Amino acid sequence: MPGSKDIHWVSKMPQYEPEKIQRVVLKISGEFLAGDRGYGYDHDVLERLAEELIDIKKLGISVGIVIGGGNLYRGAKGEAEGLDRVTGDNVGMLATIQNSLVLNDYIRRMNFQAEVFSALQCDKVCHFYIPREAEVSLRKGRIVLLAAGTGNPFFTTDTAAVLRAVELKADLVLKGTKVDGVFSSDPVKNKKAVFYPEITFDEVLAKRLNVMDMTAFSLARDNNIPIKVFNITKKGNIRAAILKRDEGTFIY
Repeated sequence: MPGSKDIHWVSKMPQYEPEKIQRVVLKISGEFLAGDRGYGYDHDVLERLAEELIDIKKLGISVGIVIGGGNLYRGAKGEAEGLDRVTGDNVGMLATIQNSLVLNDYIRRMNFQAEVFSALQCDKVCHFYIPREAEVSLRKGRIVLLAAGTGNPFFTTDTAAVLRAVELKADLVLKGTKVDGVFSSDPVKNKKAVFYPEITFDEVLAKRLNVMDMTAFSLARDNNIPIKVFNITKKGNIRAAILKRDEGTFIY
């Protein structure tokens, strides 16, 4: 782990109690679905992700998932190339629906129930997102994929993940990344970056750490929704991030 020998511990932290985690919203990037390809889909990644999500559900934990669309399209890239920002963001939201439908199919192939809810109306392929209906689906034991971001341009899928966590009364937002958690700087570029196993919302702001966009982060802080940032590229780490206090960074 980069910088692991120089670890910062936060004092007076409330005990992280995984046994009390009953519902999570997992946020992953679209790029993760592409694996090493960088674009499109990697069959092995999707299969492993579906297996790990089913494993979490079998623990009795309700699971909602928000996936980005970067493996297919990025609104910011379109804007840089001259595309209208609203148009670009709408295309990006459609990409998240495609990703959710694909992952949904992988989960169903493994004989487990899953449903896609979209913030944009696409009645032929998925349900329109209404909090109470998504709640019913979760209570029925289904894995719920929450697509199309917030349904509005200018908002990221990070914000969508936190918003859905608030609406669905989740106990924790899980943010899967390519690094082991939150560091003082980019651990890929700086091998001396300090790893934070635990940190408060206020400390993240004071240190100007790049965890989520500010809208998402502020929404989590204001609604007291803790966040666990962890390395999703490691096999079995979704389960570990929930059940192990020392896996990833706990933000509270």
